[in-house]
This record gives sequence, structure tokens and C-alpha cells, in this order.
Amino acid sequence: MTRRTAAPPGTQLPRWVAVPAAVGGLLVLLPLLALVLRVDWADLPALVTSEPSRAALLLSLRTAAAATALCVLLGVPMALVLARTALPGLRVLRALVLLPLVLPPVVGGIALLSAFGRRGLLGERLELLGVSVAFSTTAVVLAQTFVALPFLVVSLEGALRTAGHRHEQVAAVLGASPTTVLRRVTLPVVLPGLVSGAVLSFARALGEFGATLTFAGSLQGVTRTLPLEIYLQRETDPDAAVALSLLLVVVAAVVVVAVRGGRLTA
Repeated sequence: MTRRTAAPPGTQLPRWVAVPAAVGGLLVLLPLLALVLRVDWADLPALVTSEPSRAALLLSLRTAAAATALCVLLGVPMALVLARTALPGLRVLRALVLLPLVLPPVVGGIALLSAFGRRGLLGERLELLGVSVAFSTTAVVLAQTFVALPFLVVSLEGALRTAGHRHEQVAAVLGASPTTVLRRVTLPVVLPGLVSGAVLSFARALGEFGATLTFAGSLQGVTRTLPLEIYLQRETDPDAAVALSLLLVVVAAVVVVAVRGGRLTA
């Protein structure tokens, strides 16, 4: 259990900082409070357990889990390259890896469609082999991975830089191979950062909308994830849209608390 201590002299914040901080907090909390107040609590169980809602939620959980696994599989080597090598053009490479963070999701969807669509750069060749990617569940996973991968890379690269090289150097001097150093030293040391990055990637994948809609479409049970279901319900059943939105908020809150708790206990 950590003990709170008073801030050292000279590090106290000016009092006026509390005003914009409070305004920022209200900007985040007020819409969430309004969402909670709009929920029809009597019909909430029926709204979130309807057949379309359950199908969308289960699809979202499956695809987000698959996307998170892909993020770990691809993101760990990417973070290692960025944090532990001195390749020329490393800054450009890092910028490209982080580009999905600032791209509008619909642009990411168009880019994926240009690469893996039926007339895309790779998609046309895959079609000749009988493999169709666009507008499939696989497309959902690829779209979610595209937007979520930077979260894992950023988190893990930061953990690698904070951990430093000392333990790895000692293991190497003692005769451990690079693979053994990575498996027995590097990854255990940065495991909290890896877990945080994976959880954030899962949360981002779960909430993905624009790239999924553009690249995968909205086919019930195949590509219609929970955010797409919320968007459709907004036009036909606003109460259901509010209820499903609250469900996503709860999941996101659990993820944030889990990540924050992991960092405090790490």
C-alpha cells in the first residue's frame, strides 16, 4: 500500500490551474452522466440481450480478441526494433507505425480496401486463389488490428526504454543467446507494459467503427460489431442505441481501471 506524501516546496501548482482542469473534467463526465440518465433502466436487460445485440457483442469480443493477439504477435517485434536498434530512418519508421493514431478511421478503411479489396493491391491476387478478405470477419480483424496496433507498440516501446539495457547486457555476458535474453530477461521485465498495451489495444479494437464499416461492411453475424449495431439502432430504436452505448462505456471503464491498477501495482 502506497502512502501519499505532500508535494515538495516549490512544486505546488498555481490555484488557477484547477479551473481549466475542472472544466476539462466536466467536458468528459457530463456527456457520460447524460447517457446514464437517458437509459431506460426498466428495459435495459431486454435491450442489451436482444438477438442482434448479443450477436454484435459476441462478434466484437471475438474479433477484438483476435486483433489483440495479432497486435501482440506483430507489435512486440516492432517495439523491440524501435527501442533496441539504431536503424537508419528509425524516426520515419516510428512515425509510420504511429500514423493510424492520427488518421481518420474511414481513411484507414479505404487504405485497407485498396490493399485487400477485390481490386486491391493484394486482394486481386488473393481472389485468384479463392481467398476473399474484404467484407468478411477477417476484414473486421484486420481493420481492428490496423487501428489498435500503435497502442501496443507505444506502450511497449516506452516500457523497453524505461527498463534500460543493464539486465540484458549482464545476461549476454554470462553467455545467454539473444533469444534466451529476450525470453528470460527482456519480456519478463517489460511484462506490465506489454499487458497494458494489449488491454488498450483490445479496448480500441472493441470500439472501432469507421475502418470496419468501410472495409468490412455491416453484415449481421459476420461483420456487424457492437459499434455498428449502435449506429444502426440509433435510427430505428434510440433506446437500444443508448443502452448499448452504456454497455460499451462500462467495458471501456473496466479496461481503463484495469490498466491503471496494473500500472500502480507494477
